[in-house]
Amino acid sequence: MRANTNDTLTEDASPATLVPEHAIKGSHSRDRSASALSTSSLRNVLPGRSRAPSEATLALPATSAGASTHSVASGISKHTLDSQSQDDALRPDPGTEKDFEVVGNKFAFSPGQLNKMQNPKSLAAFIALGGLPGLETGLRTDVDAGLSLEETELAGSVTFEESHSGEAFYDRKRVYSGNTLPAKKPISFFKLMWEAYYRENVLILLSVAAVISLALGLYETFGVDHGPNAPPSIDWIEGCAICVSIAVVVMVGAVNDYQKERAFVKLNAKKEARDVKVIRSGKSFTLSVYDVLVGDVLHMEPGDIIPVDGIFISGHNVKCDESSATGESDQMKKTNAEQVLRLLERGHSDSKDLDPFVISGSKVLEGVGTYLVTSVGINSSYGKILMAMRHEMEPTPLQVKLDGLAKSIAKLATGASFFLLLVLLFRLVATFPGSPLSATEKASKFMDILIVSVTIIVVAVPEGLPLAITLSLAFATKQMVKMNNLVRIMKSCETMGNATTICSDKTGTLTQNKMTVVAGTFGEDTFDDKSPGAANNRSTEFAQRLTSEQKRLLIESIAINSTAFEGDGGEFGFVGSKTETALLGFAKNVLGMGSLSQERTSAHVIQLLPFDSSRKCMGAVQKLSNGTYRLLVKGASEILLGYSSSIALPSGQVSMDVSQSKRIATIIDNYAQQSLRTIGLIYRDFQQWPPRGAENPDDPSIAADLGTLLDDMTFLGVVGIQDPIRPGVPEAVQKAHHAGVITRMVTGDNVITAKAIAVDCGIYTDGIVMEGPEFRKLSDSQMDEILPRLQVLARSSPEDKRVLVTRLRHLGGIVAVTGDGTNDGPALKAADIGFSMGIAGTEVAKEASAIILMDDNFASILTALMWGRAVNDAVQKFLQFQITVNITALLVAFVTAVEDPDMRSVLTAVQLLWINLFMDSLAALSLSTDAPTEEILDRPPTPRTASIISMTMWKMIIGQTIYQVIVTFVLHYAGPLFLGYPEAEMRSLIFNLFVWLQIFNQYNNRRLDNNLNIFVNIHKNYHFIVLNIVMVGCQIAIVFYGSTAFSIVPLNGPQWAISVVVALFCMPWGVCVRLFPDPWFAAIAHVVGWPFLRVYWPLARVTTRVQNKLRPKRKQQNDQKTLDAASSDSGSYIGNANGKSPVDTVRDVEKSVL
Repeated sequence: MRANTNDTLTEDASPATLVPEHAIKGSHSRDRSASALSTSSLRNVLPGRSRAPSEATLALPATSAGASTHSVASGISKHTLDSQSQDDALRPDPGTEKDFEVVGNKFAFSPGQLNKMQNPKSLAAFIALGGLPGLETGLRTDVDAGLSLEETELAGSVTFEESHSGEAFYDRKRVYSGNTLPAKKPISFFKLMWEAYYRENVLILLSVAAVISLALGLYETFGVDHGPNAPPSIDWIEGCAICVSIAVVVMVGAVNDYQKERAFVKLNAKKEARDVKVIRSGKSFTLSVYDVLVGDVLHMEPGDIIPVDGIFISGHNVKCDESSATGESDQMKKTNAEQVLRLLERGHSDSKDLDPFVISGSKVLEGVGTYLVTSVGINSSYGKILMAMRHEMEPTPLQVKLDGLAKSIAKLATGASFFLLLVLLFRLVATFPGSPLSATEKASKFMDILIVSVTIIVVAVPEGLPLAITLSLAFATKQMVKMNNLVRIMKSCETMGNATTICSDKTGTLTQNKMTVVAGTFGEDTFDDKSPGAANNRSTEFAQRLTSEQKRLLIESIAINSTAFEGDGGEFGFVGSKTETALLGFAKNVLGMGSLSQERTSAHVIQLLPFDSSRKCMGAVQKLSNGTYRLLVKGASEILLGYSSSIALPSGQVSMDVSQSKRIATIIDNYAQQSLRTIGLIYRDFQQWPPRGAENPDDPSIAADLGTLLDDMTFLGVVGIQDPIRPGVPEAVQKAHHAGVITRMVTGDNVITAKAIAVDCGIYTDGIVMEGPEFRKLSDSQMDEILPRLQVLARSSPEDKRVLVTRLRHLGGIVAVTGDGTNDGPALKAADIGFSMGIAGTEVAKEASAIILMDDNFASILTALMWGRAVNDAVQKFLQFQITVNITALLVAFVTAVEDPDMRSVLTAVQLLWINLFMDSLAALSLSTDAPTEEILDRPPTPRTASIISMTMWKMIIGQTIYQVIVTFVLHYAGPLFLGYPEAEMRSLIFNLFVWLQIFNQYNNRRLDNNLNIFVNIHKNYHFIVLNIVMVGCQIAIVFYGSTAFSIVPLNGPQWAISVVVALFCMPWGVCVRLFPDPWFAAIAHVVGWPFLRVYWPLARVTTRVQNKLRPKRKQQNDQKTLDAASSDSGSYIGNANGKSPVDTVRDVEKSVL
């Protein structure tokens, strides 16, 4: 019979000592007639039940849910760990209804009802399920003997068409599943290549242009008679070059994704493969963690990682670290399930004494015990987190905008090409009457017109754009690794640049997850390592002010009176409770304590007095060199202050008067208001040990009780312990705020601690602080109303974090999430960009994240923010450069082809290839290598709905286009009149001029704003300098040696001077463009562009509908799957602003671009 079955409750007993915790060895002989509570007493707690849990028999389910739900008195709700009422304790949360529906359930509870106890911890659900006796009966198990090894198919009223009696635990696995997750099928390399190609509209558009260009080029080479002395046709080179460009982009993307997939498969292969100790049929033995089932009874020991969710049955002094699973920074003391019901019956309401919940993913710090498994596999807290991370990456904001730009360019280029084809075709047909040309020659003329028309499309398509993005991302990724940002997903860089919100976990991210002494008062001296304003009063200065005698007294008070010990893997090199390791760390790092074992060996310890829970203190007795004895006590500071009659000062002990007592009490209250855990140190010297009257009757050489000794003590000091903020966090939060990025704290810790840390970090100002249970009850409209002012979300579950991220994205924000624990996984995956900690982060958090902070420094997020903005700037710089080239080349080719009698463009196809592909590729690399500066944080983030091309960019594009078109047309039409060069030299001069215009225009595009200094930091960008030298060298070589391929002739000195000097004037012209006011340009653009848009939009709608009709059904289905996977709980699309689908957003981007 259990030792605590019939214990009586005394009024002065501490909740922690009301009932002795069970010893594991004696737990198997439990008397079932006298379970944890008597029948009458449990009825007082659960008046809705007709019998005690120990008398309950299994009631087979009458519904598909298969649940027998016990009603509970509403008066117990005040004792629960959350604010959930008893009435809806087992009610399904939105989206989890399927977990409550089990066909043919032969157990009393469904997986969903069992989950209600753990997500988050809920005593209401625990009581509604009948406590431990109800769970034991409902799960058809035995808390002492465990599951029966002979169990196969359970008896009941449910019948099956097929017998499964030969399979062990068949019904249990069918209802609650096994402790494994469905394997994720790896994606093949060829499929990754196909996805890298198929998802990019720009690549598809390039493919169409490449096929047409290649076909026409091959026709010109092999299908046309060029004559005996004509040079060989090389028009096919353009199509081949575009194909090479596509192949490079696809291969780079596929290789990166393949490496990521292989890392994921390796992570799954080694995931938690270990053995655990289980009790079945009354015997303990080891079993693979994958074979654990609901209803099993598992052992737990210090150091164990809990593999499944459960309820604590019995044990001794079990404490768990749940920081990685729930975000709770304090170690959690576990109270056995039967004692929880006893405390509730007595009206106890302290949640710290009412925690029987064992959470998967947590770590056992102290104690041994057993627990009843209630959820495994995909139903456990850990399993749900892993499954929540299994969804595909959504298009980044830049991808969506570029897709819209590509569609706009395709429609415009197609329209211009078709119009040119019609004009030239009409001109050709008009020459047919009376023409001496044969039918073959007429067909050749038509093919020439078709080539010119297709060239317009090729010129308009930005071939270098995908390459520019890939190069800029690769460069940024390489540089970020040097700055402790390991980028797992390349496209996350550009996403981070536009982040509007950072949702950060507290424990381990903003704080160090290492309890540390951060403040203290000893006598009249104090120190403060916590407040920024106390820079001259740190613990290092405090230690220098102490005398050697004071240091020795403090070190002995901490080192001797402690149960922690030295060991690897602990905090500060010590293993034990977080409070004791914090004190030992203070003694070691601040007071200069040497080896802990040497301190204890050199001290003559007479007696150790264990922790007294009623007085919240512990003590140790040391014999001094003068023959006296010193009692060292540490514990709750406010209690120990009441036992003190004197205070230790540097001058010696002085009597503690009322003013001194009030001063110390005020300091303790001040520490408590800052959410510091206060520990007091007191001592007293005795002439003999034990003192007269305090002897232990069984052993007169030791004292009987610590309580009899706590009188006339000397108050040594008080320290404040806290999980300290990581260095640089407040500054990083301030810089992020300056950059327009809001930082929010999302933690599983209690609201008082969360708010205090948020204040210290600068996160909380005057916003809203809310708890998870309250947050999850809000409707979507209520959430949307409070989210802009929400700064701290405390006591949040992993699902709360995910919902928060989802709603923030629904409101149009670009959300970054930081975290280090398993509980952060779903939010990291659901965010636009996830950051995990490389040192302290769990494998789950790292796998869910896109960027790993290798130094675990929150401030490193600023590095990612700066480089992300640099990537976006690089893409925009290249777009500004590329579109200028494309518009100019398109206008020059179009006008000169229409005007020319032979319908020839002034720039040949091969010349346009050099300008449009090779030049663009080099320019893409040169413009993507500018490192970010601090100035990049002086502007707000770019919203999702903002156009990728700003009004200032359009001003530069149009301004440079005007200059380039004018100088080209002047040389082409008026040049022969005032220069007198032959046609071949004029065409070569125009080609050379056009190339130099692009070379010098690169410098104009190094800035996206209206600042005039286009040479800023150019001397630091060696890539830009080298690539410009390469471009200049290649152009010189082409002019002198490429006459055949490029249809040009070598130029003399004056012709080179004309080309370079005229092109150079585009830079002072750029100054004039920047000085032109943006509002004036916007007004002009609105007037001039409005007629064009009135024509374009209806035509664009028609072409979009035609494309949708011709679109393959499979691609439509894939888009719909992506849409469904990215939907929030309310069904809105979370990947884009305002709940719009990608197609709708692309259309909006088209309009904003135009």
